[in-house]
Amino acid sequence: MFLHVTQATHLEDYKIAVSFNDGKKGIADLSDVLKGPVFESLKDVSEFSRFRVDEELETVVWPNGADLAPESIYFQAFKDDADSALQARFRKWGYTT
Repeated sequence: MFLHVTQATHLEDYKIAVSFNDGKKGIADLSDVLKGPVFESLKDVSEFSRFRVDEELETVVWPNGADLAPESIYFQAFKDDADSALQARFRKWGYTT
């Protein structure tokens, strides 16, 4: 199954409430992933909060063309989850906690 973002809502700062097509819901703090020139303008919280879920890409996108892989958002939302199967999935994807 390919992972997709189905819903996302801005909470505060760089935190979003997010739902995925596997049924999991969580809160992702994206402050650590806003690196590089395309994300520079998103360090302004008012710009960051202008994201939407793109139906074609099935992930979070911003008006400036920036987007994040669903796996990256998923990791940010659940990286502290103690579920060993979930942690194994993160390692397989190349993410470490």
